[in-house]
Amino acid sequence: MKAGMLYEVVAAQESGRDVVLVTRLGDGAQELIEAGVGASGLGVGGDVLADVLRVGESRTVETGGGPVFLRPYIRAPRLIVTGAVHIAQALVPMATLAGFRVTVLDPREGFATEARFPDAVLVREWPDRAMEELAPDRRTAVVALTHDPKIDDPALIAALESDAFYVGALGSRKTQGARRERLGGSGFSAEDIDRIHGPIGLPIGARTPEEIAVAVLAQVIGALRA
Repeated sequence: MKAGMLYEVVAAQESGRDVVLVTRLGDGAQELIEAGVGASGLGVGGDVLADVLRVGESRTVETGGGPVFLRPYIRAPRLIVTGAVHIAQALVPMATLAGFRVTVLDPREGFATEARFPDAVLVREWPDRAMEELAPDRRTAVVALTHDPKIDDPALIAALESDAFYVGALGSRKTQGARRERLGGSGFSAEDIDRIHGPIGLPIGARTPEEIAVAVLAQVIGALRA
């Protein structure tokens, strides 16, 4: 990598911008493409670049000008957990170990504490205010765990209005049905609401908070890598 290009990559990472370094293997020509810019001048389509940024893995693709190597430089995926409950206490350290940047959101005093969540960013505000600042994007998963519509629904609404790659909510099928009615009344279509994974987590028969956390994290990772 040329020095000038290296400086551009470092600057992108420091400013939180996701980029792909495109290198034509035949002659070493390079360019740096930011998320959302579109196709590369070296012949790589915008859909391929978007997929590399989403998955976060390097690959070589063939173009009319020969093989091109794509190297993404992206932020670690983010997990926003709404509800500092027992499942969250198991989920947060697992997700941190898996490489996620984890934020725990809960306005209730005594729930989102450093003692219970030493490895997470804690936000002790109501989701209708906090989610605007947290601004979920395509590298963000949002998980709602409280069963309390006053807390879960604003977080889910913000997630559905964003490009979050995963949205999930704890609750029985009856709870999910009531949630669908509420969100439908807020103007979301059935297709929008179908983005919510609920009941949350892979169907592995999980019963304990720790087992449910495993099922949830596995489903989140599956969505990230799909």
